[in-house]
Parts: sequence; structure tokens; C-alpha cells
Amino acid sequence: MRTIRVSDSKQNYTYPLTEPEGKNFDANFNPDLTPQQMLELGVFGGNYFTGEYQELPQSWLKDAKISNHGHDVNLNYFKVDASQPLSVWQNKGWIYEEDPRGWFQWYCRYYMGRRIDDEDQRQIKRWKAMRRHVSQVQAA
Repeated sequence: MRTIRVSDSKQNYTYPLTEPEGKNFDANFNPDLTPQQMLELGVFGGNYFTGEYQELPQSWLKDAKISNHGHDVNLNYFKVDASQPLSVWQNKGWIYEEDPRGWFQWYCRYYMGRRIDDEDQRQIKRWKAMRRHVSQVQAA
């Protein structure tokens, strides 16, 4: 079992990877894109981790669209600013202590092999709700 140690501006945190990368997902969780693909598409204007990518596999960063100058909507594949400030997520109570940057950080860690039963179920439930919402919008 491999252990990841994080020491950045948001946290000092250690977690074990108990599953192989990209494997053994919950049966109800089947995302269309991997975190690496999302980074390559310039999600969050290339600034989700605010330059602190140390814990991610280097292979994920090879072709990632990352901004060194803050949020850059032009890095986003769709050239659309669909992000909300972290403060919005915090005010809504959507931030879990172990993942202070939110859902995408949880997904990266889940994809890498970290498992936290209750939190994983909470995040998967949120993902399913968003997926239903997107399907309804697309059908309209």
C-alpha cells in the first residue's frame, strides 16, 4: 500500500492508496472523464490547485492546461467560465475536511486509490444528482 503525504497551503495530510489507480470504483460511479483528461481540457481555468500539484501523478500534468497567473477562462476547452469561488462551496457546506479544495480534489484522490467510505458515498451521491441535472438540461 502506497501513502501520499500532502503539505501545501491548504493542508498537511497523509492518506493511503488502498486501490489501484483508476480501478475498483463504486458500482454507482462511472465518470466519463479521468482527472487527467479533465486537466488536459483546462478545467477550472487551469487554476484549481493554485499551482500546488505535488501529490498528483506527473503523467497527469504532462499535457494539462495549467495557469501560472490565476484563473484563465481561455484555457478551458469550451472557453466558458463555469467555476464558482471556493467560498461558495464552503458556505454551502460542500467541503469535506480532508479535501479542502472540493469535489475535484476528492475525485483525483479517489481515482488515485484513496477510499473513505462515508465521504465517497456522499460525493458519489452529489455526482449522480449533477449528472441527472445535466441530462435534464440536455433533453430540454
